[in-house]
Amino acid sequence: MLVLGRKPNESLLIGDDIVITVLSVEGDRVKIGISAPGNVRILRQELYDAIKEENLRATKLAAPANEALLTSLQDLFQANE
Repeated sequence: MLVLGRKPNESLLIGDDIVITVLSVEGDRVKIGISAPGNVRILRQELYDAIKEENLRATKLAAPANEALLTSLQDLFQANE
């Protein structure tokens, strides 16, 4: 991990087209601005983690149904042989 110190109104670049600017520092909170192309997804870590967890949960819930569907398809193909 790269650790940098920045003051308000100072920026850093990621690649050629992502700019992160420190807008303000208030106590233990830092407000940042991110300028990036529209095709770059920017998510807060906690939101990313929640989406990832929900996707895993949905996959586990769908697994029995997917397994039953696969078994049915296998039976169908075997019956047509």
